Amino acid sequence: MSRAFVFPGQGAQTVGMGRELAERYPVAKAVFEEVDAALGEKLSALIWEGDIETLTLTANAQPALMATSMAAMRALAFEGITVETAAFVAGHSLGEYSALCAADAISLADAARLLRLRGRAMQEAVPVGQGAMAAILGLDYAAVAAIAAEAAGPGEVCEAANDNDPAQVVVSGSAAAVERAAELARARGAKRALMLPVSAPFHCALMAPAARAMAEALSHVEIRAPRVPLVANVLAHAVSEPEVIRSLLVEQVTHRVRWRESVAWMAAQGVTEFWEIGAGKALSGMIRRIVPEAATRSVSAPADVAAAKG
Repeated sequence: MSRAFVFPGQGAQTVGMGRELAERYPVAKAVFEEVDAALGEKLSALIWEGDIETLTLTANAQPALMATSMAAMRALAFEGITVETAAFVAGHSLGEYSALCAADAISLADAARLLRLRGRAMQEAVPVGQGAMAAILGLDYAAVAAIAAEAAGPGEVCEAANDNDPAQVVVSGSAAAVERAAELARARGAKRALMLPVSAPFHCALMAPAARAMAEALSHVEIRAPRVPLVANVLAHAVSEPEVIRSLLVEQVTHRVRWRESVAWMAAQGVTEFWEIGAGKALSGMIRRIVPEAATRSVSAPADVAAAKG
């Protein structure tokens, strides 16, 4: 049975995530301490004792989710389940940084600092209220991409940003255009079209200033060949070359997350078991809709680690 480790993106955050792992495993506690040191603040206090509104701010949620994923990964490794037991790693949006950190391609401290900067740059790329995102349920990628193109008026951006699974595609762009896309989707048979409570339009052309900021930041960071190949969001297939990974992390900011294709590609390579490492179970649900025969497992607490150990 071939396994992949997958890492969640924004939206999975909850107050208290990772705390039980830190209490049970010193190696997990050390992850949060190192992230605190890298950022020069007690992000762990916000994660465990703060309010959800502050934790959900993009600049906080991104490093917080990565830290929680890495705490779970370190706990698994302590019990003998290392990253090398997987054929591939992959992450949804910011989860790609967690995947690279888990595969020892990027240091934990660098991942924390990059995600703090990424969160701020994505937030600042578009003035609040000018961008939006909407989840379209019940239509496939091709249908949603066509709707997004039709919805974009002169000087507006509207793109299919997250191709999550066969019946869930997220559109992103100029607020008015995204609202039009949601209306068009409902008229054309979507089960639901939901405006998302996000503070910026991620993974579309409006994120170009953030991509430039990430290109500058990534130029100063060491990226090593991952111990396990990364299935990249932008390509939907595996890569291992450090300089290719560096350029893809920049492209990722403005390009769509090809999650459906990534999961299908891994399954085609023989992956039969997907372990979601960190907060939430959203990816597991998507994976089961993409590859119904796949086995999924979520690892976010000591009980999950014990169950994984068997």
